[in-house]
Amino acid sequence: MRKVYSLQIQYPEQTREFDSRLTKTGRRSLSHSISHSSTDSNSSGGSDAENPEDEVSPRDMQQINSKGSRDFCIKNIKLADFGRREIEHAEDEMTALMALRKATQVEKPLAGAKIVGCTHVTAQTAVLFETLMVLGAQCRWAACNIYSTQDEVAAALAEQDFPVFAWKGESEDDFWWCIDRCVNVEGWEPNMILDDGGDMTHWIYKKYPHLFKKVKGIVEESITGIHRLHHLSKAGKLCVPAINVNDSVTKQKFDNLYCCRESILDSLKKTADIMFGGKQVVVCGYGEVGKGCSAALKAMGSVVYVTEIDPICALQACMDGFRLAKLVDVVRQVDMVITCTGNKNIVVREHMDLMKNGCVVCNMGRSNTEIDVSSLRTPELVWQHVRAQVEHIIWPDGKRIVLLAEGRVLNLSSSTVPTYVLSITATAQALALIELFNAPEGRYKQDVYLLPKKLDEYVASLHLQTFDAHLTELTDEQAKYMGLSKYGPFKPSFYR
Repeated sequence: MRKVYSLQIQYPEQTREFDSRLTKTGRRSLSHSISHSSTDSNSSGGSDAENPEDEVSPRDMQQINSKGSRDFCIKNIKLADFGRREIEHAEDEMTALMALRKATQVEKPLAGAKIVGCTHVTAQTAVLFETLMVLGAQCRWAACNIYSTQDEVAAALAEQDFPVFAWKGESEDDFWWCIDRCVNVEGWEPNMILDDGGDMTHWIYKKYPHLFKKVKGIVEESITGIHRLHHLSKAGKLCVPAINVNDSVTKQKFDNLYCCRESILDSLKKTADIMFGGKQVVVCGYGEVGKGCSAALKAMGSVVYVTEIDPICALQACMDGFRLAKLVDVVRQVDMVITCTGNKNIVVREHMDLMKNGCVVCNMGRSNTEIDVSSLRTPELVWQHVRAQVEHIIWPDGKRIVLLAEGRVLNLSSSTVPTYVLSITATAQALALIELFNAPEGRYKQDVYLLPKKLDEYVASLHLQTFDAHLTELTDEQAKYMGLSKYGPFKPSFYR
């Protein structure tokens, strides 16, 4: 029987709807999990090494790396050197994931794992891919988001014989073609899935359901993918266990709250050159993402209104000093509207008709469903492209609103996400894969599970080393009094 590695890990400071696919152009994830988009002129590969072949689809090119391999589909293999530098730079900030790699590389807890993945392809996720391989796994990867893919990083992976399929084609066919090339390969069948948005899981269910006979589990890190897994589970169609990384405490608190608190300002400045002091802003939704965005804007001197449906979150907003309002009551006066709900049609045409000239509209929530962008594509409105990720929508009377990233997730589309935060999510993903792959038969049923709390706490403890932080250890008497193990977990399984 395999060792269950996840249960033997010690804390470092101690002595011991799948029928239809939501658009690929924006997800909350690793999600979602992004360095700058390679469509951005700031991309290191793009600024130094663009190629005249850029307009040719890699599907029509015969690309080959220096070792003679053709098992990949990327924009330009010549960008590999730039990508390798970016991956090495990301490693410096992803200290916990590198520590996990070092601690387990001898035992190789993923030896025998064949992982097929569909996530963002960035320098940070590349560190995760390479970590999984060091731990013994074989991997094949497809990109889940054309706007987050860093072409130079994809090239670096391809140059290292890593099968990566990250062609940023605009059509649905290009996207699914890459996923199919990733899965449909002679003589290789996956036994683990790492997904961001559920597209890989969906494709295998749709085209290659027989592969699930060998799959030991699915690790999913986006709210979109989790919804789809729960939909399968309720319908009795989920045939393997899955771990929900998105709702782990470390993912929710750090990726969703702290990451958005920093990246919202960067995103708005990069796209719209916004001055925040004195601006009136409405943040729709006061979950973890909304909390982060609201705190950042308030700290910069903005007047922040919050909309909420949940009385608990609404009360939190009031206690944090924000003004709770309905969108329709404040939409005429605000300078910015930011959606953070994970729902759909939060900002509709009726709201946008009421907005004042120059109002900025953007989305920090799930996918591209929160702003009803399709309602703006009507004959009487004029779309004026201003710069990357910035559109002016002009009304017949001359009023214009500023739409960012066409309603997709703003920080994933146009800005940066701190590498340190991505290290937290990536470490949780790696541990979830180890847990499912090594779990004894019968531990996990065909259902969706949260990341075990002990692993959640281990992710946090690994990252404490960055701060030279020292945990206090319970005495035997204190542990007995609290009814806890001295080594955790310290929170119940339902804590979030």
